[in-house]
Amino acid sequence: MKAFTTLTGVAAPMPAANIDTDKIIPARFLKTIARTGLGKSLFANMRYNEDGTENPDFVLNQEPYRKAEILIAFDNFGCGSSREHAPWALLDFGIRCVIAPDFADIFHSNSFKNGVLPVALPREVCEQLMEDARMGGNARLTVDLERQVVVRPNGEEIPFKVDPFRRHLLLNGLDDIGQTMQHAPAIDGFEAKQRAAQPWLYAET
Repeated sequence: MKAFTTLTGVAAPMPAANIDTDKIIPARFLKTIARTGLGKSLFANMRYNEDGTENPDFVLNQEPYRKAEILIAFDNFGCGSSREHAPWALLDFGIRCVIAPDFADIFHSNSFKNGVLPVALPREVCEQLMEDARMGGNARLTVDLERQVVVRPNGEEIPFKVDPFRRHLLLNGLDDIGQTMQHAPAIDGFEAKQRAAQPWLYAET
């Protein structure tokens, strides 16, 4: 998993509450277990017309938001089913941070496990950040996880809080496998002792 330290980029405003995981990545795209390739289907039902053409009114089809790395929304982002494909799709599109007043619990957890940082800020602050985002590509936001601040284009710093353990994992790019591999020497040592003590369990048949 790619480490998340400081991100400066275009933020896309999405002024809506209760954006559920079926809106983020519709169920028809859940057949794959690959984490890549889902970005083109992110928000598919809102992003594309029935004939497959782009909906020009949808924010991610507009410049400069086609290259957005930050998404700003309202309450209860990521509600609905527990599909891990939702953070996969966001990440594959290029979005590494979602800012909203609050998040559905499972989406919140899945995001951290996949390198997407969910930042919870009061609704009135999210509204201010949306106004910043509407200024376009010259009004970039900075999300500094190490210092735990969002920096507005005018230089104002807005503090946020992240669970210390999850912050450590993101700063060091550690997913579930990465956490396990940190203990590889101890695991190998235990395995060696088991082989020595009970060789019959490891004998090839």
